[in-house]
Amino acid sequence: MMGSFSIWHWLIVLVIVMLVFGTKKLGNMGSDIGKAVKGFKDGVKGNEDDKPATPAAPGTIDVDAKEKK
Repeated sequence: MMGSFSIWHWLIVLVIVMLVFGTKKLGNMGSDIGKAVKGFKDGVKGNEDDKPATPAAPGTIDVDAKEKK
């Protein structure tokens, strides 16, 4: 069947990838991807920091007041 690869197929593919790229380059790529994911998560968290830390009481409306000039 085309879509069912056994564990042996994946191990052979992994060995070939390691021979082509080398372990050092794969490690660098892995750490770069990890840093990118961490940066993305921090960016998403940064937007949540703008929200108030304590939730408003039920029945209240959160409004920013603006000064009239």
